[in-house]
Amino acid sequence: MIDYLKGPVVHVETEYIVMDVRDVGYRVFTPNPYAFAKKEGAVTVYIHHHVREDAVLLFGFPSREEQTLFRKLLEVSGIGPRVALGILSGGRPEAVIAAIQQENLAFLTKLPGIGKKTAQRMILDLKDKLIGAGLDGGLLTAGGIPLDLSAGGASGQGAGTAWPEAREALMALGYTAAELDRAWNGLQSSVQAEESVDSLMKRALQQLFKG
Repeated sequence: MIDYLKGPVVHVETEYIVMDVRDVGYRVFTPNPYAFAKKEGAVTVYIHHHVREDAVLLFGFPSREEQTLFRKLLEVSGIGPRVALGILSGGRPEAVIAAIQQENLAFLTKLPGIGKKTAQRMILDLKDKLIGAGLDGGLLTAGGIPLDLSAGGASGQGAGTAWPEAREALMALGYTAAELDRAWNGLQSSVQAEESVDSLMKRALQQLFKG
């Protein structure tokens, strides 16, 4: 089984990246492909190697913690690789972990593919396992401040938004911080907790084109 890949990212799509590892191109599905757009040179991507009867798929993450969280999500009945990937694309890992720890059904049910029953199973199955796997502590904080999702998710720059990754990817395309801050001001009030990086990038570009 493949545990990680190391090499340059040579192509980025909305759902996956292509890595060149010793002249072999690996298609790796990842929560936020555009986060890799600014990477130069070799990067390390931690892999979950998924094998089924009709396909062999690679799911990749920038850290061991995200790789571990993805695998823990797969232990929940009703959550497969695509749904688990959608969860991580819809909410930052620390926000998902905090929501499970806080038993925040309102936040969890806003994630792609997650209904009330699945959210309840996530809490029941994972609340204690995440601590045992080391998925607590630093991941439950943002800038040293514990994440509070009691309002059921946040708009703006609160937990669960994908704006930081979208902003980094747009800066890699040549936009300045000032331009992106202006675009964010136009988007902030309408951002949803489950909104993906791709969606935010498209809407930010619309704001930028408006001037």
